[in-house]
Amino acid sequence: MSASAKQVVTRFAPSPTGFLHIGGARTALFNWLFARHHGGRYTLRIEDTDRARSTPEAIDAILDGLSWLGLDHDGDVVYQFAQRDRHAEVANSLLEQGKAYHCYCSPEELEAMREKAKAEGRPIKYDGTWRDRDASEAPEGVKPVVRLKMPQDGETTIRDLVQGDVTVPNSQLDDMILLRADGTPTYMLSVVVDDHDMGITHVIRGDDHLTNAFRQYQLYAAMGWDIPEFAHIPLIHGADGAKLSKRHGALGVEAYRDEMGYLPEALRNYLLRLGWGKGDEEIISTEQAVEWFDIDAVGKAPSRFDFAKLDNLNGHYIRNSQDRALVELVAPLLANRQELQVGDAQKTLLKKAMPGLKERAKNLLELADSAAFYLHPRPLELNEKAAKLLDDEARSRLSLLHAQLETLQEWEAEKIEQLLKSFAESQELKLGKVAQPVRAALSGSNVSPSVFEVMEILGKEESLGRIGDQAL
Repeated sequence: MSASAKQVVTRFAPSPTGFLHIGGARTALFNWLFARHHGGRYTLRIEDTDRARSTPEAIDAILDGLSWLGLDHDGDVVYQFAQRDRHAEVANSLLEQGKAYHCYCSPEELEAMREKAKAEGRPIKYDGTWRDRDASEAPEGVKPVVRLKMPQDGETTIRDLVQGDVTVPNSQLDDMILLRADGTPTYMLSVVVDDHDMGITHVIRGDDHLTNAFRQYQLYAAMGWDIPEFAHIPLIHGADGAKLSKRHGALGVEAYRDEMGYLPEALRNYLLRLGWGKGDEEIISTEQAVEWFDIDAVGKAPSRFDFAKLDNLNGHYIRNSQDRALVELVAPLLANRQELQVGDAQKTLLKKAMPGLKERAKNLLELADSAAFYLHPRPLELNEKAAKLLDDEARSRLSLLHAQLETLQEWEAEKIEQLLKSFAESQELKLGKVAQPVRAALSGSNVSPSVFEVMEILGKEESLGRIGDQAL
């Protein structure tokens, strides 16, 4: 599709009642990409009207998550609660125009209305009791709500950029509340007023908001405002097709960063491909995404969250990251989770080791775990498999090898490999019978990068020290 000549303005509008979850992150990404693709503006609004549940911690988590994902917004953050007087002003203007009215129904009357509709098999909605009644009939001491006069005949069609044309009979739309009895604006009113005042041209959000769009449409029409284009994107499901839950990955963005070790560019790439595609392209840079993204390529069917695909993508981004950048990312993990000293000398060592470490890692936690042995102080603790490799025979052999390694002048991987091969031949052994005990002595594990590379990176003194610790 092509956006209109008017400058595109999108918004991401989370409620700060919890973390930035993965579905919200994708919605933010799609809004950000659409605005960037069309040379428009991407804005951020915090919908904090639910004062009981909105928290500063949740706001911080949302801002932090968006910043980590690289989704920078244009202009200042708009806080919805701060605009409440403006929202009320619009409702009062509709009252003055006769497009809204005071409703004095008590909670008991509304409940009876619902029960009657249910018993008669009718849609459960407000029946318009006060729609055309005179205010002189109002009961004393009752604070009214303000309701919008919805059209009662005909139908409303939303030309949705993802869902296509969606139509509902107006008879299904009840007269929604704009102001509560205490004078506070409702979510439905606040959203429309904010979107109008912020100049939002495209409302891109989850399809769980599609039913809201029909009511919001009527509010735009009542005020004589331009109606934005709507694009309701399907929700994300788990790999089993069920609604996304915590067991599927419906976690806060910070969990993907802090607890699972994903890179922001990998998560961004993965979220982009959840419901949007460009042929068979899987690895898509931010620059390509901005160039290619448009709403017409968003599918109608729910996407399935697949950790295996995310892991593969993350592994790709790790392998293609700069070694120095990876060192800075794993250093705090090694310091905080494994209580290792990570100063400049250790970082220099890790940078040398990174090419061999990053080839296998699917996430930063794995990368940190595989790098830890380089920094462990002597003597190393052996894991169970390493201990099995270092039986008396192997330790005796390490003692002989240690003596030969001491004489090696050029401490380079190639020279070390030649010496170990010659040593294995002299012992009438396959190279693995020598290399595996050496690996166990150097790393405390049965798994590591090439032992020849490890020895070069550790240096002669440290390598001989570690081998000597395990030799008989």
